[in-house]
Amino acid sequence: MFTNFLRKNVWASGILAILRIYVGWQFISAGWEKLTSSPAFSAAGFLKGAVAKPILVSHSTALEYPNYVAFLKNFAIPHIGLFNFVIPWGEFLVGLGLITGTLTTAAAFFGMVMNFSYMFSGTLSSNPWLVMISIFIVVAGYNAGRFGGDYWVIPYIRKVTGSWWKREVEIPSVAGNKVAH
Repeated sequence: MFTNFLRKNVWASGILAILRIYVGWQFISAGWEKLTSSPAFSAAGFLKGAVAKPILVSHSTALEYPNYVAFLKNFAIPHIGLFNFVIPWGEFLVGLGLITGTLTTAAAFFGMVMNFSYMFSGTLSSNPWLVMISIFIVVAGYNAGRFGGDYWVIPYIRKVTGSWWKREVEIPSVAGNKVAH
């Protein structure tokens, strides 16, 4: 019932517009700060700190997220140039998508991916709050961007890609009928 409210109600769309603009502002301002900073943004210190002081299981020396620490150590740090590019531009573009309401669900999803990455690294800040709001935006789907660019973009994408998903295929049957899948 609440999901139907989020996905179809015009009042929910208005509330979600306010929430997505708030979350979008958090992302776009963080991304802009990193893109325009002098000296240039570098995630190297943060990532090395996340590996040096990982989150541990309570009252133990065992790693809470050993796979994430291995990812940081074996992929992220050796490819720091890629992450120095992806993090600020990703934050900026997620914020832009949420503020304009364009590809809202995708923007909220990738914002959640970034926030979870920060939380796995041991940073809390406003990340849990932003994840919680983003869950509502993702569940609402198209309705979260109804008062934004999704009003025009999503129908266009459905029109262009609709034929990709609805194709008639021959399935052997007794009557020899075609079935759409």
